[in-house]
Amino acid sequence: MSPKRPQHHSDNLFAAAGLEREAPRPLPDRLRPRTLGEVVGQDHIVGPDGALTRMLETRTLGSLVFWGPPGTGKTTVARLLADATELHFEQISAVFSGVADLKKVFDAARARREMGTGTLLFVDEVHRFNKAQQDSFLPVMEDGTVVMVGATTENPSFELNAALLSRARVLVFRSLDAEAIEKLFAHAEEVEGKQLPLDAEARAVLVRMADGDGRASLTLAEEVWRSARAGEVFNAAQLQDILQRRAPIYDKGADGHYNLISALHKSVRGSDPDAALYYLCRMFDAGEDPLFLARRVVRMAVEDIGLADPQALVICNAAKDAYDFLGSPEGELAIAQAVIYLATAPKSNAGYTAYKAAMSTAKRAGSLLPPKHILNAPTGLMKSEGYGEGYQYDHDTPEGFSGQNYFPDALGRQTFYDPPDRGFEREIRKRLDYWAKLRAAKEK
Repeated sequence: MSPKRPQHHSDNLFAAAGLEREAPRPLPDRLRPRTLGEVVGQDHIVGPDGALTRMLETRTLGSLVFWGPPGTGKTTVARLLADATELHFEQISAVFSGVADLKKVFDAARARREMGTGTLLFVDEVHRFNKAQQDSFLPVMEDGTVVMVGATTENPSFELNAALLSRARVLVFRSLDAEAIEKLFAHAEEVEGKQLPLDAEARAVLVRMADGDGRASLTLAEEVWRSARAGEVFNAAQLQDILQRRAPIYDKGADGHYNLISALHKSVRGSDPDAALYYLCRMFDAGEDPLFLARRVVRMAVEDIGLADPQALVICNAAKDAYDFLGSPEGELAIAQAVIYLATAPKSNAGYTAYKAAMSTAKRAGSLLPPKHILNAPTGLMKSEGYGEGYQYDHDTPEGFSGQNYFPDALGRQTFYDPPDRGFEREIRKRLDYWAKLRAAKEK
């Protein structure tokens, strides 16, 4: 009996490779681009005139920060960039890495550099590193030990240290548009050798469900193929039932939250009730706290409508109370009604502007004493100092207006509130003009 041949390490590798070939791989992984030219939806970065294309042509590559939503190709482009520049690709995630992990990565990169190989260090979720951890990248970026490519879904201006940003160029990855998602579907159909079992309307719905996320679009396509029986073609309603609809990308503590709030506020300010309702419903649909939205709507009433329609604040507060009383989902309608009211109301920021101007003057002018004639004189000493002397009781005048000065003598009369000639403030403007004429006549 011949002796049993020892199993070499290489045999294990070949066996593992065989298993790997047979193991099923998700569609997004199988369709991952192999060259920068295959990346879709980011032509401004990797297209013929893209920022990275130009960098590669000059053979100069500095550290970069990729900022954009999930599924837009940040990790893929970083990998392909390492291939294109013949750099060793090293990937870490700020979620799972600490200072000790960073030190090991930097030490390995230094050793690699001494052997003549550079390192492209891809840092996923880089915004999750704290200030001290972000600062630890600075020396290895400056001396060329690594070319750092950080990926973040958050605004780098707010989340990354100024020192780190000054050493890296920010490239903005965009959500994939419908055309880019369609290209991914077409590529998937070519690789799979079959069409997505969807009618035209359902296909358009699937594109919208992807929400600009390339990886999600391919995952959804794979789910559709898994769900379809032989010869079955889904319509839009069936598709939504089967997939249970992917939730919108929306992080209540991050950019998506502030972007939609900003869009709602500016739509109200711009007197577009339809756009305002759209953004309000986007936030309701994503699970935003309705009371948070009610508070923002109250703020819009005082900041952008003001006294042009004094009822705006009353209605917004009533909407907040109605939500408190009714709860969801009926209470959301009260907030939506308030948004419509604000968007269709006359607009004025005169009160808001007057408040800011008055606050600025109050801080700048210091602790000036009001004019003595409007100060009470509860003691004999204060009376002897002239407190209250010469005060005119406005109700005792024929016009109900004395025209006296109420500003500190050292400051003089100021004008902060300048109402526009629209909405209810048109009436306020008339009153102010009338009182100004009376005041001028009394001062003669």
